Amino acid sequence: MSIEIEEAVLKKACKEMIETIFLCLPNACKGTIYRVGDLPELRVEGITSGIIDDYRERIEWGLVGASDYDPPGKPWSLYRDEPDRPLEAMGWCVERQKSWTSEDPENDSRSVRLQLAPGSEGFQHMEPVLVRKADLNLDMYSSVIYPKNYSGHVIWSDSDYVVVAVVKIYFRPYTIRMNSHETRVIKRLSRSLGTELLSYQLRQDSMKAMQDISRDRLNACNIIADSLRNAITKSGMIFTLAKKEIAYLREQWELLILEASGMENPREKAIVKLDRLLSEFSIKNKDAARELHLAHGRLMELSLPPLQGEKWLRMQVEEKWDELLDLAGADYEIRGRVKEMIDEIRNALGFGCCPEFTNSLRNMPEVLKERWVSLIYKEIEGMKDPAIDQLVSILENPEINIPGQEKSRKALLQLKALAETMGQLERNTNFLINQVLMVNSGKESREKQYINRGENGHKAMSVTESFIPV
Repeated sequence: MSIEIEEAVLKKACKEMIETIFLCLPNACKGTIYRVGDLPELRVEGITSGIIDDYRERIEWGLVGASDYDPPGKPWSLYRDEPDRPLEAMGWCVERQKSWTSEDPENDSRSVRLQLAPGSEGFQHMEPVLVRKADLNLDMYSSVIYPKNYSGHVIWSDSDYVVVAVVKIYFRPYTIRMNSHETRVIKRLSRSLGTELLSYQLRQDSMKAMQDISRDRLNACNIIADSLRNAITKSGMIFTLAKKEIAYLREQWELLILEASGMENPREKAIVKLDRLLSEFSIKNKDAARELHLAHGRLMELSLPPLQGEKWLRMQVEEKWDELLDLAGADYEIRGRVKEMIDEIRNALGFGCCPEFTNSLRNMPEVLKERWVSLIYKEIEGMKDPAIDQLVSILENPEINIPGQEKSRKALLQLKALAETMGQLERNTNFLINQVLMVNSGKESREKQYINRGENGHKAMSVTESFIPV
């Protein structure tokens, strides 16, 4: 496990480290910080490099010159100590978790550049940045694989630390010594860098954990919402059941007034007449005639309030009759007869409201009768329509004397309560989901601010924009 934080935040911390070293050590002239990657590969990659000018006023940032450690970096197998290839100070620092000071590059066995190109600059100090295994939770995982050196010995097995970065600082010739003030300053600052990187790592881990929790909570809310949405969608059947119950009351009322008046059902009578006329078209246009015959039968079974009945009549009967008459090439006389019969059906849709029929019920008070008729033939808008409560109330009156009166009252009362419960459930669900979405949105905003601070908290890499006062 390595330090895995936002690239911008990592570069910012490394630049501040190099700047601080330049401020503290006047003989330091160049600094580079490398990241040490995950176990067991331990790939070392340059993060940033800074060179301060001779006046110690400006820093030029960027990985200057070609290096084996430029991205994508160099794995452990290529920089560890092995026979028949130059020894590297990087291998020493990573394997032994100790610093390396090149105070005499001409005779330094680990000065790779001097081995390959004598005369190159090489007065430098390299310091590993250490973090406790326990702080990275490495001691929790028995499956962690540590790399081996060339001799086959596992490195870091007896250490409490891992190397997460390496600091390399170049000095003016002959101004750096082992165990000097400069090396102690760099060691102390490297410890601070390790603590800072760890704090960024822990913060990022906590934010990731919060993201995971928020995502899991949101997924749970979505699952609950889908289940409740299905239930709420099906709750539309509550209003359908209520309308059917009111339609049943209309049917019983119409049967009651027809029995009391001794007259035929005018709606059924008009539909039968229209259906007889249909037989004249059934030979040549069997399919259209069959469809209309079924519509006539359905209309006879339905008990709709007048306005809804007119819409049904127009869409399911009148328009289909127009199509059939056009197919048959019917003359004006036939068309007039059909229109007359359809108008007769339309006028009979609300016959249960007509005094001609209702006056036959002399044992019901007129005020109660008018109120009752207005309620059962009213266009109900929904379960919140006051007419439903009024129907429940009026059904308590024994003077209504409709078959199944008490059963219908209880059914409407229960449907009303169920609709209120489902409505409250929908409101509560929407509230909770909105709260979760708002919390997630707030967390995402804070995460963006954190990332932006990392990206914008340090000036861009350029020669002119980074300044250190003398």
